[in-house]
Amino acid sequence: MADRRRAGSPKLTRRLRRVSVETDRGERVAICPSLSIRVLICDDHAIVRQGLERLIDDADAMEFVAGAEDGEECVEAALRLRPDVVLMDLVMPGIGGVEAIRRIVRSVPDARVIVLTSFADHTHVLEALDAGAHGYLLKDADGQEVLRAIRAAAAGHAPLDSRIARVVVTRRVQGDPAGLLTARELEILSLVAEGLANKVIARRLGIAEPTVRKHLTSVYRQIGVTDRAQAALWAEQRGLRRR
Repeated sequence: MADRRRAGSPKLTRRLRRVSVETDRGERVAICPSLSIRVLICDDHAIVRQGLERLIDDADAMEFVAGAEDGEECVEAALRLRPDVVLMDLVMPGIGGVEAIRRIVRSVPDARVIVLTSFADHTHVLEALDAGAHGYLLKDADGQEVLRAIRAAAAGHAPLDSRIARVVVTRRVQGDPAGLLTARELEILSLVAEGLANKVIARRLGIAEPTVRKHLTSVYRQIGVTDRAQAALWAEQRGLRRR
């Protein structure tokens, strides 16, 4: 069964606290004063879930919402609770992490999924990222790294362990990443290079803002960058910015 926070927990009293937090790139990000980052933990080891719950409980502007021990339970909890960030193990009973990522990305597009696993091999990394994961960490990361990744993901970035970034880059150098992007992804990337916000891009293209975010996550993954500024620079260097 999923772990659930007791009603009336004192942690919820922190939700109105205004804070400025640091992402994994050392940037300061303002967190919305009215909401904390709501985190769902998916791991089949109770000791891992409990440790992450304590870590999140002690962090500013974060709220543990539930823990799940298998893929199906994780997807159900994501659909029911609509978390901001999901920490996802890859090897779990049932459908497993990769399929759970696919279902969550499809059904809860506003949720940001960060893989937290022991596997750093090419196959696991690329399967998870291709399924739609927004970030990828290894379980030897310390607590502060995990918290920075959660904050970065919630702010729209794509946190990657440096070892995982090398795996991604290795795949990208085999060909021109721009050739892997769809016409819509190239269009959105060019508008990002112009400095337009997601809301403005969505309005200009006549699509929903979550759709813009989903396309950008795919773009980040395919060109091997982790945030909007890097993507804009990448596009500018390759002449993809609209004139």
